[in-house]
Amino acid sequence: MVKEQLQEVRERIEAACRRAGRDPREVTLIAVSKTKPAELVREVYDQGQQDLGENKVQEILEKEKVLPKDIRWHMIGHLQRNKVRQVIDKTVLIHSVDSVRLAEQIEEEAAKRDLDVDILLEVNVAREESKFGFMLEEVLDGALAISRFPHVHIRGLMTIAPFVENSEENRKIFKKLFQFYVDMKSKNIDNVNMDVLSMGMSGDYEVAIEEGATMIRVGTSIFGSR
Repeated sequence: MVKEQLQEVRERIEAACRRAGRDPREVTLIAVSKTKPAELVREVYDQGQQDLGENKVQEILEKEKVLPKDIRWHMIGHLQRNKVRQVIDKTVLIHSVDSVRLAEQIEEEAAKRDLDVDILLEVNVAREESKFGFMLEEVLDGALAISRFPHVHIRGLMTIAPFVENSEENRKIFKKLFQFYVDMKSKNIDNVNMDVLSMGMSGDYEVAIEEGATMIRVGTSIFGSR
């Protein structure tokens, strides 16, 4: 079942790219396996899916022990500062850096181990009180502060759009963040790369792709509901 659902998601990604006149190779699918057992993760891995995302540090730690070492783990959930040391050497990208203080903690732990850590800045585009992240007007100052940390490298931006019945309602959110992302890229800040835009989940990833996402985080559409 998971194999078929993964294939359908891949086909939908290609169709969305065609509609937007984009090359499907510009979009990285991150299969989000939260709460799902390692055996199911192995099924998507066997279909060539190496980029996997988790919301909780504990899930990465448990699955990373028993699954192939060439899996690229993405930390996509809220990261507490006291958990940073457990996960920074296990992930290829932390999507959910929502404050300068968190980035500072990542820098501190990375410096101890001489690691380079790639991050995205989480942006609360819709200004939802229940969500973490920088407000749009805070991102530039945050990026400038974090850019001074030698072991932490900003690769781009991430957002979690509101949960909506009709994915079209989130188009304006994705469009706004894409425009901001392009603007940030043009500033050419040292140690800020801006080549990743992580937006779109099971309910709205096709719209996100049409609006410029380079990474999408899809769980339910691949693994089924939790």
